[in-house]
Amino acid sequence: MTSTPIHIALTFDDNFWAPAYALMRSACVATHRRKDLVFHLLHLPLSAPHVHDLKEIETEFGASLRWYNLAEDAEFTEFVADLPSSTQWPKVVYGRLLVGSLLPADVTRVIYLDCDMMVRDPIEDLFGMDMAGYPLAAVRDSIHPFIVGKRDMKQNRDLFETADPYFNSGMLLIDLTAWRAIDIRAEVRAIAARGIMSRLYYDQDMLNLIFKDRWLPLPWRWNTIDAHVAHEGMNPAILHYTGVNKPWGILSGILRTSAYARWYRHVMTNALFYRFARHRWARWWKKLLRLK
Repeated sequence: MTSTPIHIALTFDDNFWAPAYALMRSACVATHRRKDLVFHLLHLPLSAPHVHDLKEIETEFGASLRWYNLAEDAEFTEFVADLPSSTQWPKVVYGRLLVGSLLPADVTRVIYLDCDMMVRDPIEDLFGMDMAGYPLAAVRDSIHPFIVGKRDMKQNRDLFETADPYFNSGMLLIDLTAWRAIDIRAEVRAIAARGIMSRLYYDQDMLNLIFKDRWLPLPWRWNTIDAHVAHEGMNPAILHYTGVNKPWGILSGILRTSAYARWYRHVMTNALFYRFARHRWARWWKKLLRLK
């Protein structure tokens, strides 16, 4: 057993605290090295009850949480001011582009994970992989020609070659020493100067432009995209729920719309699972009433 810290970064806001908790708890459940896990939480302001929920990761497993309130970070605020966003992709997701400057200088490697994921294998197996000198390692996106080419796979052919490898940014293994040698902010400014920002699939396209030919492909198991029930027989290491159906849906376990949906509910814990459902219903009704 080694005591070397295993650094993991997440980005989320107050409406996604429960999936963030479930992701962290899944990583803890899947490893013996729970006390070595250091979660770097890149977040927007969180309510006190949600902070209390998240701190249960420390209480239950002895893992460490480090907090980064991006609303109080001037660099982040300035960086995201003109970047596109949506309800599905709030600006907090751009925090992963700034991990090199946000995380302490003594952190030289980190795994970034989207919060719509669940870990099944020891995360240290991923963290310790040989990156062969690349600043970034990731998994090829399973539908990348459609993402980059859009309708009829023609629209962005001047930006991307559909035959080139293209990665999904939901899981990134990052060599922070090499990453910090690249001026990410300058790269993003250069992309914006081309006048193509509105044509991009948020920061995933940006990262693929920045790291073209500078990333190492990893086995699909470490980012099982659009995780369906059929994937359960393939022994995935990390499930990525990119589709419309999410494992935190009330009927997901009964209808089997997502891989390991019942597993996910118990990882989130029943109490938090149903509290998160009530939270989502309350938000839905508020939006509906505002429309009227």
